[in-house]
Amino acid sequence: MTQHTKDQQVDTTRRIREEFEKLHQFLREEEEARLAALREEEKEKGMLIERGKDSIEEQIISLTDAIEAVKEDLMKGSERFLESYKLTQSRATAQCKLPDPQLVSGALIDIAKHLGNLQFQVWEQMQAIVKHSPVILDPNTAPSTMTLSDDLTSVRHTAIEKQQIPDNPERFTQWAKVLGSAGLVKGSEHSWEVEVGDQPEWNLGVAAESVNRKGENLLASPEYGIWAILKRGRKYTNGIGKTLTLKRIPQRIRVQLNYDRGEVAFYDPKDNTHIYTYKHRFTETVYPYISVWKIKDASNRDIQICKYHLQYNSKLDVATADCPF
Repeated sequence: MTQHTKDQQVDTTRRIREEFEKLHQFLREEEEARLAALREEEKEKGMLIERGKDSIEEQIISLTDAIEAVKEDLMKGSERFLESYKLTQSRATAQCKLPDPQLVSGALIDIAKHLGNLQFQVWEQMQAIVKHSPVILDPNTAPSTMTLSDDLTSVRHTAIEKQQIPDNPERFTQWAKVLGSAGLVKGSEHSWEVEVGDQPEWNLGVAAESVNRKGENLLASPEYGIWAILKRGRKYTNGIGKTLTLKRIPQRIRVQLNYDRGEVAFYDPKDNTHIYTYKHRFTETVYPYISVWKIKDASNRDIQICKYHLQYNSKLDVATADCPF
């Protein structure tokens, strides 16, 4: 147990650093993109100012030429000057009517665009990479024949690759079963979706906290504190042996628990088709429950808890979830 705890600390430290590195990398890239946008705007505003300067320089040249022409006329003597007076006066008057140079509108950098709600804007962008899983699996409940992903949202059966792990009280030891890390209690409803793909054999549902984790003949039935649906090949059953009729083989299963009403319901989320509902008066904490058998011909090796993108709606001030699968 001591060695396993040390190994867990080392491995969890690595995973934490990897997760933060992903966030750091995103922030570095976002920072550079925004600094690049600022540099580009500075360049565009500089070009706008230069065009204004060019226009002023053209006016200066025109006015200078007009002044020089008047000077030349004055040098010609009184008679010749008077002869060309009207033309000179007209030329000078035209120059005087030119508008005074104006400051270029929109030549300053839009600081508010770059700094306004900056942290909030970055947080909104971060939602593209940040996902939420309604269920996190507990590796301390998984037997040596199961492997969990680094983010603890998927599981596979690896009977050949048995791990050296302690037989702690929370762990299932006889069958490939794993529980969620957070207990579900009265006062709220819970829902999660599981991507099962074409895995031929699995159980999905909820299990009581007091479920026997060491028994050799632990069945996935309410009698043993498990409320689940079972798949064996192309056959689906409930925990008491009743065959369930499905229109098609679902790739994903939604589990809905209403603790207060005492209901565990299963659906095909593709068209919200109801599969089965258990009725039971719960008196203790229950946990999400997954069991999976050896991989056969399935194209997907893992059973995966669906993750959600949390999208903030600034108009409604609420968060909405959208499963990416």
